[in-house]
Amino acid sequence: MSGFLVVLAFLALFMLGFPVVLAIGLPSIAYLLLNDLPLQMVAQRTLYALDSFPLVAVPVFLFVGSLMNTAGISKHIYRFADTAVGRLPGGLAQVNIFGSLVFAGMSGSALADIGGIGRIEIDAMKSKGFNPAFASAVTSSSAIVGPIFPPSIPLILYGTVTGVSVIQLLLGGILPALLCVAALMIMTAWLSVRRGYPRADRWPGWARLWADMKPALPALMAPVILIGGMLAGWFTPTEIAAVTVAYALLISSLFYRELTWARLIGAALETLRASSAILIIVAVAALFGWVLSVEQVPQAMTKFMLSISTEPWVLLLLVNVLLLVVGMFLDSTTAILVIAPIIAKPLMAAGVDPVHLGMVVIFNLMIGLLTPPMGLALFLVADIAKVRMQDVLREMLPFYVPLVATLLLITFVPAITLWLPRLAVG
Repeated sequence: MSGFLVVLAFLALFMLGFPVVLAIGLPSIAYLLLNDLPLQMVAQRTLYALDSFPLVAVPVFLFVGSLMNTAGISKHIYRFADTAVGRLPGGLAQVNIFGSLVFAGMSGSALADIGGIGRIEIDAMKSKGFNPAFASAVTSSSAIVGPIFPPSIPLILYGTVTGVSVIQLLLGGILPALLCVAALMIMTAWLSVRRGYPRADRWPGWARLWADMKPALPALMAPVILIGGMLAGWFTPTEIAAVTVAYALLISSLFYRELTWARLIGAALETLRASSAILIIVAVAALFGWVLSVEQVPQAMTKFMLSISTEPWVLLLLVNVLLLVVGMFLDSTTAILVIAPIIAKPLMAAGVDPVHLGMVVIFNLMIGLLTPPMGLALFLVADIAKVRMQDVLREMLPFYVPLVATLLLITFVPAITLWLPRLAVG
């Protein structure tokens, strides 16, 4: 019973506005004190959690995102995306979505996408007469592709805390990300035709397409190299991160030649701040998870959920509802570290593939970035576009349709997630 009290204490502190680290850490430390357990357990469990080779990939991928923003790679990606899909209904709105997919192949983070190429996209759309709130909605909804398409920081965290193969998870994110992009582009085209938004006058010729593709080609090759390396079994997740940052440094310094020492140091400092914020939550969440394990909360949750149904599709539906609600209040990192290990056991006991479940969990939580009251992606785009949050939310409403439709397809058609991982194993 005391395990559930720890969970309730965490929720209460969080709702009262305590920082996430304190909301997780204080109930865990209180549990140790009330049960006469040594406080050395705090250091032991937190250090044990951080002594993880796959976690090294997290700050490295954050560094890649910072490098891309500071080295000017984003503008080359945007220019190529504009040439490639600017003629589609919606013009720059379609460019926004396609550009996010390309950027996702190196950043692995939704907020890095918005802060990098998203700024360029919103400014360009506003200059062409698009509603700023609509531009913000397109930018934020397409940015969630970043944490689904490899490399993905949330998938690395999920694999670390649940013991699922990170390589399998990263490969599993490729088709869901492409499906999500297609669904968003269809909705954008429909809205743009109805509202009469502008688009490019004509399709580009091959010469123009190649001229704009050539500067972006080094950035476009990054996901090809990473996915090829994963399929061939050449890289571990941490090695993928190291290869990516080496590649980003190489093309930034030798090809684009816009990377200076000052920008490099700035990217490193930004990475330190972002990594510290994530890894301190990882550390205290490990202590929290240990308390729940001692009190057998995951086992009790498994028994409860299996008492409702042993049908995988029923349990997946329950998890979707639960996570959509959780995503409204918890940031994705906290939810992955605290909630994912609890729900993974009953779902896997019912026969749900752990890689499939990981994609369902992460996609749910990415939608949470677009839902109030937390909605970190919404806050960021509203600040960039200088529009009211209410206006962004109103423009977001149509985009929830393709996002939820994609979520349901991922949930009930496991092959969308599992085909590539099984191909790699085979």
